[in-house]
Amino acid sequence: MHVTAKRASGILLHPTSLPSRYGIGDLGKEAYKFVDFLARSQQKLWQVLPLNPVGYGESPFQSYSAFAGNPLLISIDLLMENGLLTSQDVTEVPVFNQDQVEFQRVRDYKGSLLRKAFGNFKKRNQPNGYCKFLAEKDWLADYALFMALKEYFSHQPWNQWEKSIALREVKSMEFFRILLKEEIEYHYFLQYTFYSQWLSLKQYANSHGIGVIGDLPIFVSYDSSDAWANPHLFELDSLGKPAKVSGVPPDYFSATGQLWGNPHYRWSEMEKDDYQWWRDRIKNLLQIVDVIRIDHFRGFESYWEIPAGEKTAINGRWVKGPGEKFFAAIIKHLGKIPVIAEDLGIITPEVVELKERFNFPGMKILHFNLHCNEKEDFLPHHYEKNSVVYTGTHDNDTTLGWYKKLLPGDAEFIKEYLKLETPEEEDICWRLIEVAFKSKSNTAIIPLQDILCLDSGARMNYPGTVGGDNWAWRFRSHLLTSEIETRLRELTAASGRGAFA
Repeated sequence: MHVTAKRASGILLHPTSLPSRYGIGDLGKEAYKFVDFLARSQQKLWQVLPLNPVGYGESPFQSYSAFAGNPLLISIDLLMENGLLTSQDVTEVPVFNQDQVEFQRVRDYKGSLLRKAFGNFKKRNQPNGYCKFLAEKDWLADYALFMALKEYFSHQPWNQWEKSIALREVKSMEFFRILLKEEIEYHYFLQYTFYSQWLSLKQYANSHGIGVIGDLPIFVSYDSSDAWANPHLFELDSLGKPAKVSGVPPDYFSATGQLWGNPHYRWSEMEKDDYQWWRDRIKNLLQIVDVIRIDHFRGFESYWEIPAGEKTAINGRWVKGPGEKFFAAIIKHLGKIPVIAEDLGIITPEVVELKERFNFPGMKILHFNLHCNEKEDFLPHHYEKNSVVYTGTHDNDTTLGWYKKLLPGDAEFIKEYLKLETPEEEDICWRLIEVAFKSKSNTAIIPLQDILCLDSGARMNYPGTVGGDNWAWRFRSHLLTSEIETRLRELTAASGRGAFA
């Protein structure tokens, strides 16, 4: 499967946003119903955010692991179907907010059920694939120990643990592996369950002609099993603390830039084994998705390096990344990989050259291009075929929210460009969807919020901020009406899309 093979379209929706009575979207029946909706409306792509366990700020881009799956996505109903939970175990489900994920309440409730399911799992003969799964996942032992240690040390960052285990001294590692054996096995169970449920869902999507676009954040969280287990691959000081951290300079989103705080890589060290850690990461991701969106692609050409301790991203500098030799090494070992390059922000000719060198499609965002001062060449009717067009992304306001906040000049320009006679709220959403679908871009992806014509209350993320309603949005199942399905299917056909190969 390749995202650029034919004209196709799809929807951006993270699984946490699916309806569910357990407070957060999961990999159960509502996920399968969403796949059915995609199939009936002739969509061929489902784009998700990173599927990893969330860490700081509940962000899927700040994860405890670049390899593991998010246990909060495990379906309780499927555990009941498998006999690992009974109906008596799930009799008193709290009343959760149906429009927002209440992360801590969900974590507390689902955590108790997952531990009960693990207790029942241990009483059974292990499934045929369980030992094979443990043996194949090279990252799993370090991840499970890391998560067990997080629990043991009251969820403190790993550099605040006892020094001997923070620095992975051999005797300390042996001691804690014995001490925390039960907790380690619990995390084995969670990962086996997540991967089993997700791969079944992906297989269902693929069998209905739908490919999954996954997300590859360029950076990993400092407080992660990746940094703890591989400190030599990251810019850390002698105490294991970040010396240089990631972010972006001031831009459209923030006057002081974005201070992400992820540790930078020691690219020279990674090059010594032909980027083995990266190859393992990409290979693992390609087992669970069909296409990879590389977040912050420009960071492979040059990245913004900020000294640790800075309060904003202003005082940073551009540093050359691994560039062409990185992607050449990946392709040498893994073959041609299906990629979307997130080439937004400050894009230089060198970034464009790197993207084109490997024929990676870039991203086009209508919200960024539809304004009165935009150059003619950047307007949607000039988009190149080898690109992926979006109305907006998870980092944008919804189209309706964006439209309501436009300056008068931009609003008038859009009214004329879209030939809107009576710009009703529904008109602006579906006219932008139509512009995206009828553009030359081979692939068009629309956030579900825009399909549903929702306002700013449905926004997924405000870049540069932590907490609040970030990552929490959920939709209710009744919103996916047959009228929307028909309208989407007809527009897809009229635009010559719906042929993913």
